[in-house]
Amino acid sequence: MTDAWPTEIRVHKDRRGITIAFDDGANYTLSAEYLRVESPSAEVQGHSPADRQTVPAKREVRIQEVIPVGHYAVRLIFDDGHSTGIYTWDTFRTLGGEYEERWKRYLQELASKNLSRDPAGAQRRH
Repeated sequence: MTDAWPTEIRVHKDRRGITIAFDDGANYTLSAEYLRVESPSAEVQGHSPADRQTVPAKREVRIQEVIPVGHYAVRLIFDDGHSTGIYTWDTFRTLGGEYEERWKRYLQELASKNLSRDPAGAQRRH
């Protein structure tokens, strides 16, 4: 994609998202839920587009830890136990730049499969 380098990766105080800024001026605020359901892991993405999983019930998920992976990525550890996604700088750029279309697709997938963003038994906050 680009050679832009992150200048800041900040986990929000409530652990429900991150802000990532790049040296070319791009800046994205991404929710933990969005990062979790779009995880680049094989567990979520599968080994082909047909294998991609729709991950429900992650509205309340939080980021527990951000672990550097070399100089090119981070591993996000979520409080639901998911920890296998490696988020490269290009992955963050893609997730930030394609947020609107990816989020819309995700909501449509949930609806078509009669799934919810809310964990079973959870009451939605307003």
